[in-house]
Amino acid sequence: MLDLLIQNATLPDGRRDQSIAVQGGRIVEVSPGLRAPAHETVDAEGRLLSPPFVDAHFHLDSALSYGQPRINQSGTLLEGIALWGELKPHLTHDAIVERALRYCDWAVGRGLLAIRSHVDVCDDRLLAVQALLQVKRQVAPYLDLQLVAFPQDGVLRSPNALSNLQKALDLGVEVVGGIPHFERTMAQGSESVQLLCELAAERGLLVDMHCDESDDPMSRHVETLALHTQRLGLQGRVTGSHLTSMHSMDNYYVSKLLALMAEADLGVVANPLINITLQGRHDSYPKRRGMTRVPEQLAAGLTVAFGQDCVMDPWYSLGSGDLLEVASMGLHVAQMTSQAAMRQCFEAITTAPARLLHLEGYGLAAGCHADFVLLDARDPVEALRLKPARLRVYRRGQCIAETPANPTQLKLPGRPAQTAFRL
Repeated sequence: MLDLLIQNATLPDGRRDQSIAVQGGRIVEVSPGLRAPAHETVDAEGRLLSPPFVDAHFHLDSALSYGQPRINQSGTLLEGIALWGELKPHLTHDAIVERALRYCDWAVGRGLLAIRSHVDVCDDRLLAVQALLQVKRQVAPYLDLQLVAFPQDGVLRSPNALSNLQKALDLGVEVVGGIPHFERTMAQGSESVQLLCELAAERGLLVDMHCDESDDPMSRHVETLALHTQRLGLQGRVTGSHLTSMHSMDNYYVSKLLALMAEADLGVVANPLINITLQGRHDSYPKRRGMTRVPEQLAAGLTVAFGQDCVMDPWYSLGSGDLLEVASMGLHVAQMTSQAAMRQCFEAITTAPARLLHLEGYGLAAGCHADFVLLDARDPVEALRLKPARLRVYRRGQCIAETPANPTQLKLPGRPAQTAFRL
């Protein structure tokens, strides 16, 4: 007897009337119209069954700290960094753990079951590192948390940042991070990219760098990142996050750059909500959107994911861990409104970030972990439009969160009693 059988589901690739059979925490069969005895049988009624959402870029150490010690009045990246610097001396281990666990609760409720979180290593106490390693162990039964050793104040600019980063890796942080555009000079930024890529190659680790998060078209550290990725044989293991300066670069240079990035099989993470909020702050009108060139990167064959980046912290006052909101904003900013492009935006919060995180057993195929989300939507495009309830969230075949469908009740003469905002 099966542990779980989901029937009459629609899958993101368009297949309908699909059945997903689960045994021992893994998917054992995906086929149309399967009938078999099971301890639990769920009729999806034609709704969308998706692999869980994956956030390829987040800051869990600062999440839910909004207003501490004050609010970012200018709304700029640099004031956010300064605010975080003011808050760091007052952080406590327990407070970081409590906020992170609360956010992970939100994530599970949204069907978000894997997060790559950058953790600041510039505090000599490594308080946030220790706290998030504890959180990682605590949430492991229901959420995959991957940590990036992130030198927020610059690995060369900040005293002890390099040694702190190495200590964080020794403690169990899995990914090497960086922020070359925040080093003192362009030359030091390039030096930091080489140093950190070599460190990752030496240790056999992945790389994910905040790179060129700037409106300056001459901030071109992604070129150096692609170079050292290719030189060190790290293809497919390196991600450039933000890359907002590409929005302001001239097209001729970008045509060269995209080819270099493709040669290095560089991963890309855009953070639509944050990129369009922080970028263009020095513009009058017209104002630049600031998000990196997602359609062009996809056309070049790159793996592109969308990340949440921040929720209620020194950089961003909003957010709730809803990756559908993130993808919807990315869709609008990048003008990806064709049916195919909108489905790419859905992939940017599911399969694409799963590839960047190198998640084992991710997907909706026999042999994959039985991790999936049943949405109150009929396909990925409708999910992006409605951002609907996550009716059931499954981890290893066990339902770990439920949200009931809640159509709006109408009291209008001669009209239906309710609406679900569908044609």
